[in-house]
Amino acid sequence: MNEQIKQIAERLAGLRDALEITPEEMGNACNLTTDEYLKLESGTVDISVSILHQISQAFGIELTALMFGDEPKMNSYFVTRKGKGIAVERTKAYKYQSLAAGFTQRKADPFLVTVHPKPDDEPIYLNEHAGQEFNLILKGRMLFRINGKDLILEEGDSVYFNSGLPHGMKALDGEKVRFLAIIL
Repeated sequence: MNEQIKQIAERLAGLRDALEITPEEMGNACNLTTDEYLKLESGTVDISVSILHQISQAFGIELTALMFGDEPKMNSYFVTRKGKGIAVERTKAYKYQSLAAGFTQRKADPFLVTVHPKPDDEPIYLNEHAGQEFNLILKGRMLFRINGKDLILEEGDSVYFNSGLPHGMKALDGEKVRFLAIIL
């Protein structure tokens, strides 16, 4: 199935998760059985505009948000419930969960990041981006490399740094690491 349908399917699943409703309730909203609805969320079948329209009407969501991902933005506050932030896996080893995706004109971008262990001989991927960054280790231990210097960070440790310098991380002890990253 094409990438756009997969993205719409992900938005449907995300909407259902955000609303904290069952697949059966979503199916009922668009006159589908639970199995028919779950096929839509799987991204393996085409999703008609009429079904998207029914869902948007039933739950007060902009149709364009379901179709294209343009979501309304909040400007006074935005709540992200535990485990409900929009997640993106940059690579198989890194998962970023946005904690403020719905807030407009953010001054910072907070993420809950999960780093999965990799083989010891696999190199650390380094990146650079404008600004500054703050990382607070919530679970596990990681090797944090910045500008050629290696630091071991454990639960409760934090680092604030110039993110224009080459930096990267690697989970240690064969365990995944979770940390709060705030990019400024």
